[in-house]
Amino acid sequence: MDGVLVESEPFIAGAAVAMFAEKGVAVHAKEFRPFIGMGEDRFLGGVAEARGVSLDMPADKVRTYEIYLDLIRGRLEPLPGVAAFVGRCRDRGLRLAVASSADRMKVEGNLGVLGLPPGTFEAVVVGEDIVRKKPAPDIFQEAARRLGLDPASCLVVEDAVSGVQAAKAAGSLCLGLTTSFAADVLTAAGADWTAEDLASVPPGIIGDGPSSADSD
Repeated sequence: MDGVLVESEPFIAGAAVAMFAEKGVAVHAKEFRPFIGMGEDRFLGGVAEARGVSLDMPADKVRTYEIYLDLIRGRLEPLPGVAAFVGRCRDRGLRLAVASSADRMKVEGNLGVLGLPPGTFEAVVVGEDIVRKKPAPDIFQEAARRLGLDPASCLVVEDAVSGVQAAKAAGSLCLGLTTSFAADVLTAAGADWTAEDLASVPPGIIGDGPSSADSD
């Protein structure tokens, strides 16, 4: 979801900075970057550990989400190509899932602003649904299970290094979007293809054109 359907990282980082500020601790948005894609427990906890700050969880995470939902109101928009890509997948008869390490509170808030009709996704897996977060493969394995598919037959679209690693650990093909990390970084993590966004997906990846790599 984050960095694929919406660009929420600046907003969640801003919310986290504000939450720490309420605790009397000044942190910078860039400090959260190493923890992108790992879920908010690690996103907040990694910076807290580095700063020697004790968090009151889950209360501090809930407070971060409250600030986040205020920040995105009227400001968060789908990334380029989302509706068209989803439409192409639907035209191909593909089953779609959202698999996000974020908690349900954030996921539902984000999906609410996308403007996609109900039933767009056959499954939505969130951070509370799994124990091991990315780069462990659990979230993508669970998404595939809910879709009734083998992970090896699935394409994961990711923007974070930990997400690419999780996709490959699950045995899936992976398209890395350069929303958060450079193409060479995502390729080094194992991405099979890279693209700037869903508006510039290389042809053939979802079976609607020629491709240099065939998932069959």
